[in-house]
Amino acid sequence: MTEETQNILDTINLNTALSNTLALVLAGGRGSRLKQLTDLRSKPAVPIAGKFKIIDFPLSNCINSGIRRIAVVTQYRSHTLNQHVQRGWNFLQSDFNEFVELWPAQQQTENESWYQGTADAVFQNLTLIESINPDFILVLAGDHVYKQNYSLMLRDHINKGADISVACIEVPVEEASEFGVLGIDDEENIISFVEKPKDPPTIPGRPDRSLASMGIYIFNARMLSDDLAKDAFNKDSTHDFGKDIIPASIGKHRIVAHPFAKSAIKNPNYDEPYWRDVGTLTAYWEANIDLTKLLPRLDLYDDNWPIRTVHYQRPAAKFNYNFKERLGTAINSVVSAGCIVSGSTVEQSILFNRVRVNSYSHLKECVILPNCDIGRNCRLTRVVIDMNCRIPEGTVIGEDPELDAERFHRNEDGIVLVTAPMLARLESD
Repeated sequence: MTEETQNILDTINLNTALSNTLALVLAGGRGSRLKQLTDLRSKPAVPIAGKFKIIDFPLSNCINSGIRRIAVVTQYRSHTLNQHVQRGWNFLQSDFNEFVELWPAQQQTENESWYQGTADAVFQNLTLIESINPDFILVLAGDHVYKQNYSLMLRDHINKGADISVACIEVPVEEASEFGVLGIDDEENIISFVEKPKDPPTIPGRPDRSLASMGIYIFNARMLSDDLAKDAFNKDSTHDFGKDIIPASIGKHRIVAHPFAKSAIKNPNYDEPYWRDVGTLTAYWEANIDLTKLLPRLDLYDDNWPIRTVHYQRPAAKFNYNFKERLGTAINSVVSAGCIVSGSTVEQSILFNRVRVNSYSHLKECVILPNCDIGRNCRLTRVVIDMNCRIPEGTVIGEDPELDAERFHRNEDGIVLVTAPMLARLESD
């Protein structure tokens, strides 16, 4: 058999495997570390990068990877997430058994409980999963920002004869205690898995680096069904993949590590692939502000790996006035559709859709979510403004830490979060 023929057969086999793969995007988490940003929405529904929501990244990765059977498993405050998925992700062809479906929590077990953990979220949907009858189950977190070709991870899973594959990233050993950490042998078999260890295991031959789990798993479907059923009746279990299912599988199944670098869609300007858990206010602010740089780490301009989202009909951004004291301009910034910068300066900031910045205001290092209006003569620095906010004329935020903390939420890094309810309380005082 020639090499060309073998490559064709490998491609056919991989395409068959992809068509028999079900992706489960776990999108039920609250994301409480994002503070008031998740009071009315789940973390996967939080807007990011000017026009997207966090859930768009794993969903786009699935579509770009050739996976066309996708279930979004929801629970906490899911209305905005449901609406977004229904409006923006209904383009697949059901005639070919392709779908992006919403699977809300339905208290499907005998004790009628909501999802108790990531593994329980899958267990409670086993009947639906078995009706689809996949060979492989790809489990994804719905709240991380990254670009990955899951087909390459699936190929690695099949070639290694694995029962379970765990995607992982390299992190400095001093940061590894914040993650679930894998211990591996020289052939990338997982020999230990510990959550947030004080003394993390390191990569063989590299004592300064550890492998952290990304919360991305591929399971052989039949094996997973049996293990989830056993875990469901274990009263000592927290019913979580990282804390329970994976550790219990070591020595029982073949579990392999899949280094993220093998399947990441890399930015040619950087050596390390991009992956972010934007679970804190600072991490969320940093991920957005990074996009304003000349060479951002997350490349959203790659037509070969597009990030999809809901598209609304909006006009192009507009900049008004050209006087010395009243100049509508944006410097090193991202300005989305429907925005109007009227006689103000926007500096190293990101304006989401339908933001208006009125005259004589100055914004620096700000993240302004959709449908906000910044009044005249405002000065905002290192601020995240939630959707639908109207900032009163003359407001100053980011210059007086004590005053900021009294009026809004200010974290230890000096990032100030402003929401509509906070502004309403100020008006009523």
